[in-house]
Amino acid sequence: MNYIDPHIHMISRTTDDYENMRAAGIVAVIEPAFWLGQARTNVGSFKDYYSTLVGWERFRASQFGIKHYCTMGLNSKEANNEAVADQVIEILPQFIAKEGVVAIGEIGYDDQTDLEDKYFRIQLELAKEYNLPVLVHTPHRDKKQGTLRSMDVVEEHQIPPHLVLIDHNNEETAKAVLDRGFWAGFTIYPKTKMSKKRMVEVAKQYGSTKVIVDSSADWGVSDPLSVPKTAALMLKKGVSKKDVKQICYQNALSFYSQSGQFNESDWTQETTINQADLLGGNSVLRGQEAKEISFKGNKK
Repeated sequence: MNYIDPHIHMISRTTDDYENMRAAGIVAVIEPAFWLGQARTNVGSFKDYYSTLVGWERFRASQFGIKHYCTMGLNSKEANNEAVADQVIEILPQFIAKEGVVAIGEIGYDDQTDLEDKYFRIQLELAKEYNLPVLVHTPHRDKKQGTLRSMDVVEEHQIPPHLVLIDHNNEETAKAVLDRGFWAGFTIYPKTKMSKKRMVEVAKQYGSTKVIVDSSADWGVSDPLSVPKTAALMLKKGVSKKDVKQICYQNALSFYSQSGQFNESDWTQETTINQADLLGGNSVLRGQEAKEISFKGNKK
């Protein structure tokens, strides 16, 4: 079975991760614009980061047989520095229109401040302007209220729920998100957020319609193989193969294909890569012998 990880921060991961992910069946990833663990202090830092998402990281993933896409946005954790945030909003259109950008995100709330609300709403309007789906980050604190508020704001901006993925759900928020017609993302972490075991029970309760699993793996304690590992446990615990494929592959494809830039044909054709290839004078190699690697197209 092939998998898509629709929320993973590969800029924080190693080449070993890419190799292990491809071996586990992950054929495509989506990397949402994120924060770096500490606040950036000027717009130039954002510009270089966004350039990495649409440039080097996209190339680096391709050298391991994985198609890389991203979402663009000002993360809620960095929306409270108004002077910098205003400048970030000014440059975002330069990157939203780049190849491989499949949504606006991840945007939404962290502490649910007035400034977070301001930039959430501005970016929802950008999504409408550029006709892109939206990836919404739900807060870690007061999650239920933050999730309900996020959906209310999306509806105020008249964005239909089929264009919006509400991520980082748990048992407390799942029903409300699905009942209102939004896509529901579940982040599988080793020790926090959702566990694989809990996700199995969610799948049994709610089925596979509009349910999506991701790893959100970043620079913290996280696992870039969460999607295939969760799929394996689902199968072991009696979730049908059809539902597992829907949750761990097809739903992400269906949601992000609404951007017009996320197509199954991108990874189902046989490709050969040469790890000696360069981007900006750089390759993924560090002195070892260059080799060509072929990846067979497979959409099973």
